[in-house]
Amino acid sequence: MMQSSRLLLATSLSLCAVIGIWGVVDPAGLLALAKTIVDQYFFSRGWFVMLSVTIMLLFCLGLTFTRFGDLRLGKDTDRPEYSTPTWIAMLFAAGMGVGLLFWAVAEPLTHFYFAKEALPAPLAAEQALLAANFNWGIHAWAIYGTTALTIAYFSFRRGTPMLVSAPVKNLFPGETWATIVGWLSDFMAIAAIAIGVGGSVAMGVYQVADGVSILTGGETATPFMIGAVFLIMVAAYIPPLLVDLGSGMARLSNIAMCLAIGLVAYTIILGPTEYLMNSIISGIGLYVAEVVPRGLQTFTFFGDEASRWFQDWTLTYMVWWIAWGPFVGVFVARISRGRTIREFVLGVLIGPTLFSTIWFGAFGGVGLFEALNGQGELLAMTQTNVERMTFALLDRLPLSTITTLATIAAAFLFIVTSVVSAAFVLGMFSTGGNPNPSSKVRVIWGVLLGILGAAMILSGSAQAMKTLIALGALPFVLITGLLLACLVRALILDSRTETSHADR
Repeated sequence: MMQSSRLLLATSLSLCAVIGIWGVVDPAGLLALAKTIVDQYFFSRGWFVMLSVTIMLLFCLGLTFTRFGDLRLGKDTDRPEYSTPTWIAMLFAAGMGVGLLFWAVAEPLTHFYFAKEALPAPLAAEQALLAANFNWGIHAWAIYGTTALTIAYFSFRRGTPMLVSAPVKNLFPGETWATIVGWLSDFMAIAAIAIGVGGSVAMGVYQVADGVSILTGGETATPFMIGAVFLIMVAAYIPPLLVDLGSGMARLSNIAMCLAIGLVAYTIILGPTEYLMNSIISGIGLYVAEVVPRGLQTFTFFGDEASRWFQDWTLTYMVWWIAWGPFVGVFVARISRGRTIREFVLGVLIGPTLFSTIWFGAFGGVGLFEALNGQGELLAMTQTNVERMTFALLDRLPLSTITTLATIAAAFLFIVTSVVSAAFVLGMFSTGGNPNPSSKVRVIWGVLLGILGAAMILSGSAQAMKTLIALGALPFVLITGLLLACLVRALILDSRTETSHADR
């Protein structure tokens, strides 16, 4: 067992180091390879990705209506460690965070720019908002929820370590194939986490650098500014890796979430309020009506341009969430002990999804309002500088300096909490499930995440970053299906021997 853990640590560190160094030395070569592999996979297996995430969603929702929904993640006498608002803030900060800040305005307007070529402007705006809500909505949290629920169930009710491999090894003890599949599962989970979080580091650096350049009067963030922000961010997340993961993470997550809530409330109140509230409500209504059919939509009959758009956005996002699945899954599992499966599923799926639809309805609503009724400056910016679009929107509202500072602070905190949590989880995975990996291992992973972030920055664009993240996630697509099968099997087996449910 010890030898296997050492091999996993050495192999995973080596792979991530090679990818990171390759991306720094030859970013164009790495990106070209990633794009070839990802494009071929999406062309041949895009239907499988959409079917898989839809099955996860229907399974999670269906579970809440069964008797299994009463089971607690832990002993029947266990109760949650965190209040529900704090719990939702922590899982949201880990699962989305800086991405929402980055794409708040840019994504809906990018979809609108594409859709207006084929649809009337009002319908294009409606479909653009629907696309953003779908990409960041309940399907993403179904991926997280399935992974987290499986890990939490096996850990808290069957006593396994918090590893992706644990369910397989627990259900098939002593089987050689289960040992091999389990080792590969942990290895692929590590690769997916590291590359996925590296991409988010780059995204956060770009946004913070652009925010700082705005405050200092610059037109765009210079390479020097981007490099300085990157070094400061690395310097900020290394010290927390030297101490235990404790209540500090909860406080940082709550601060970041409060800043995000403040920003969206500010935008609604000081923006075109009636328009934005209508945008939010109609966006929620259309999303609820289309969420399941859209989950099985592959845009087969709409031509090459629509197919490319679908691959570049929806498919890329789905595998992006899969890349983050093992990291967010372990983190959410760790903070969810004592909750019933029903509470867990509804909290993980509904709370963050509702916030995301409000977020895009507000920020995307302002962007669409300007595109439909103004000069279209924000719309034009989608083709030149997506990193600056959130700040450009805030600049159109009062007190832009304060809101720019708040956005910079929120992005910074989201990245720090994500990297610290990811380095901790990577340390756990790469040391055989050690619940408290050494500070040395955590710091090594923190440095590697920084190198991968640098590689993503050098890739040169947000789309390039998403392609590299997708490359890291592709092998893990099959593992999420295996985890779901393990959870179903365990629930059925345990139901034959257990009669007690949650003690309410």
